[in-house]
Amino acid sequence: MHLNSSPAILYFGTPVVLISTVNEDGSYNLAPMSSVFWLGWRCMIGLSMYSKTTQNILRTGECVLNLPSVKQVEAVNLLAKTTGVNPVPSAKFQRGYRYEKEKFDIAGLTPQPSETIMSPRVLECPVQLEAVVEGTHGLAQNDPALSGRIITIELRMQRVHLDESIIMDGNPNRVDPDKWRPLIMSFQEFYGLGEKVHYSTLGEIPESMYQTKDLERAQMMV
Repeated sequence: MHLNSSPAILYFGTPVVLISTVNEDGSYNLAPMSSVFWLGWRCMIGLSMYSKTTQNILRTGECVLNLPSVKQVEAVNLLAKTTGVNPVPSAKFQRGYRYEKEKFDIAGLTPQPSETIMSPRVLECPVQLEAVVEGTHGLAQNDPALSGRIITIELRMQRVHLDESIIMDGNPNRVDPDKWRPLIMSFQEFYGLGEKVHYSTLGEIPESMYQTKDLERAQMMV
């Protein structure tokens, strides 16, 4: 039986992402989030307008999306209630957030130079995606009570860096889903993926058939 329910949030489960950006003074910011989905070599992310990450992305037009595996869960947790905004925004302060400038140090993670942008990659993350902004859209723009609080940002990938441990044998351009174990956030709790539960008919379609011009554009960059 289904019941009418009113959960405060609807975070049914998405991958955790560590977004690395550059601050005004050239230092680095690093923040976890999980409001994201991908289409081809593009993705949409949702962020608070009061976030330092949001401010940096809108100012520089770039970021790196670093995807941790379940092995980096402790590092993600150390960042979870920190912010690069000082003073701490009231909404975050009420939830127990604190200001931290040196995010990489707090998490015990290592910044690594990117190839096409200034934002650093996270060495320890198995997936690193160098991205640039293609568009923005405010959420709930027709609702005065919510307008201006959250922004969605369209990002286009310019480089994809994959740790060799998750690459499919014999094919450097494919991730092996049996090797890749992303960290998943579901209703504010951490989870990992289990074993494959069933054969997928979509798996019969070659991944190359989903390729878009964005990949060709990225390959042309020196």
